[in-house]
Amino acid sequence: MDIEELARITVDCGFHLHKNLGPGLLESVYEAIMFDQLARRGLGVQRQAPIPIRYDGVELPEGFRADLLIDGKLLVELKSVERLSPLHGKQVLTYLRLLDLPLGLLINFGGETFKEGIRRVANNYRG
Repeated sequence: MDIEELARITVDCGFHLHKNLGPGLLESVYEAIMFDQLARRGLGVQRQAPIPIRYDGVELPEGFRADLLIDGKLLVELKSVERLSPLHGKQVLTYLRLLDLPLGLLINFGGETFKEGIRRVANNYRG
């Protein structure tokens, strides 16, 4: 499945989750339910996928953790905050660079509407 189809399915799952549960739950709750919903659609999903850091001969195998990694192709970072900050987008871009992935989704379940809480973050991707 291509990355755009993975993104479409992920956004659809997130939309329905936000619509049915609303904002204000803990990020871990949204993560667990998104994991379940994506797996039910037949996608290979990892929760808290390790993101290694390699620098100047030093390797940290678990420098960071991605909330969700779908089919090893699409990184998804979840938040449950009132408003996303520019730092959240930079975090996703850093993760994409470390994993050498082209596209990630930043999804915030804390906003009043789902539309205001979804962002695509590209790493040299022109989709």
